[in-house]
Amino acid sequence: MQPLKFNALLKQTIWGGDKIIPFKQLNEQLENVGESWEISGVKDNETTVKDGPYAGRALNSLVEELKGKLVGQENYVRFGNEFPLLIKFIDARQDLSIQVHPTDEIAHRQGKSRGKTEMWYLMKSDADAKLYSGLKKQITPEQYKEMVENDTICDALAQYPVKEGDVFFLPAGRIHAIGTGCFLAEIQQTSDVTYRIYDFKRKDKNGNYRELHTKLAAESINYNVEKDYRTNYTPAKNQGVTLVQCPYFCTAVYDLDEPMTLDYSELDSFVILIGMEGKATITDNEGYEFTLQAGETVLIPATTKELKVEGTLKFLETYV
Repeated sequence: MQPLKFNALLKQTIWGGDKIIPFKQLNEQLENVGESWEISGVKDNETTVKDGPYAGRALNSLVEELKGKLVGQENYVRFGNEFPLLIKFIDARQDLSIQVHPTDEIAHRQGKSRGKTEMWYLMKSDADAKLYSGLKKQITPEQYKEMVENDTICDALAQYPVKEGDVFFLPAGRIHAIGTGCFLAEIQQTSDVTYRIYDFKRKDKNGNYRELHTKLAAESINYNVEKDYRTNYTPAKNQGVTLVQCPYFCTAVYDLDEPMTLDYSELDSFVILIGMEGKATITDNEGYEFTLQAGETVLIPATTKELKVEGTLKFLETYV
């Protein structure tokens, strides 16, 4: 099976910026593109294969047909015909809403299929870009509701100035928000369950406030306070550097300027490679050859045993 590239879903939003189109080198004239859904099995938002024998096919229909050969035997047993990860690029010209996602257990209690754990990898963002991740002081559920009502909830949140290469892991239950000027890659469980806590009293294009989910969010928040919510790691050239390992995905970053072979012979999972900077030619053990460059994402099927990467390329690698 050859690696698969997909037609990205570009999402125009009220807070979207102008970084995604040039980053992906697209010939598009769209404005305010806030998100590019690179690989998605979310219902009604599935990405389709760009070229090759499966061109035009929606992702989940491929999972249903190819099963473990595409996603890995254990992953197919665990997730069925729904692809388990959602990959996005996000460009925030304005602050996004303060939000939280439930755990799988809480989501099930609330009548949802699953919760959402995710991570961010910061790309070249604005010099003054900031984001929120986690609580910086202890509050009770009652205090949380009061702070939402009196517009002071941000006072309880840890805020971080960010730069390229910063990483934040966001387990379900952690309050967070992407701030103005942030440009990042997001890896998450396949889920569209988002509870909006606070939206800075903004109105939509029709003059209405966006819906808040204060009660559902209160049931989902993890009120623990941690000292530092940033993921600390030591960058290194020409080797994989682990960023996140959790039950839903494992992610590493590679910064290559010399050839490297990636060995997946013992891995029972698909692999996704997300181009951050540069360009490389990649050849798999079956002889399939493709290029990967900044702004591109490719799905490597579980049958692939080995990839040889040749070029100058920084990329994220993630699998389940």
